[in-house]
Amino acid sequence: MTDTAHMHLYEEIMLLALCEQKGTISSGYVGYAVAAAVIAELMLQQRITVADGRRKYVELIDSTASDDPLLNECMEKIKSSKRPKVLRTWVNELAHLKDIQHKVARNLAEHGVVSADEEKVMWLFTRRVYPEVNPQPEQELRQRMRAAVLEEQDSSTIDARTVIIIALCQGARLLSQVFSARELRQHRDRIKQLVKGNVLGDAAREAVQAVEAAIMVAVMIPAITVATT
Repeated sequence: MTDTAHMHLYEEIMLLALCEQKGTISSGYVGYAVAAAVIAELMLQQRITVADGRRKYVELIDSTASDDPLLNECMEKIKSSKRPKVLRTWVNELAHLKDIQHKVARNLAEHGVVSADEEKVMWLFTRRVYPEVNPQPEQELRQRMRAAVLEEQDSSTIDARTVIIIALCQGARLLSQVFSARELRQHRDRIKQLVKGNVLGDAAREAVQAVEAAIMVAVMIPAITVATT
């Protein structure tokens, strides 16, 4: 049986982004959150580090193959880069990896959390959908997040993975999948305390800031395009 303790951060992000019944993705910024979660996962596994200095380039320090094809693909991309890049650049590049969202969703299908299906759209096109078949992992994830925000337990007792998920969901506009609008208003300061506090290490905090910056660019580009046409 799969539980969130054995899931990668990017799988948890995707689990929240998928509509339980329809299996469609509920946010247009999920690719950036998934990419940042991949970066955060590589940091937690001590595969990459962020160099000291003004530019803070990402450095691959352990390229040993993992048991996850997506992690291996991303590490290979970092390894084969002709020049060093900062976190924000990597979040943007990994977000545009071919089928990255579907690769993560298929991971969830292999775990038995969702099913991988295709459906007709207006009888002309097909799209891949991933309706939920085992609700337990998502329920556990939601409980962890809600306990961290609503119960206001000592921040030092909350595990870093939960805080990273909350921070990435905030950047990708996914917190509304877990909390009501009223809860988000009432606990805005608590969420800010968690995201900006000391639970996150410097590198993980930079990954969160990178996804926020990438999403901001993604929002601004269409607006600029419309304004100039």
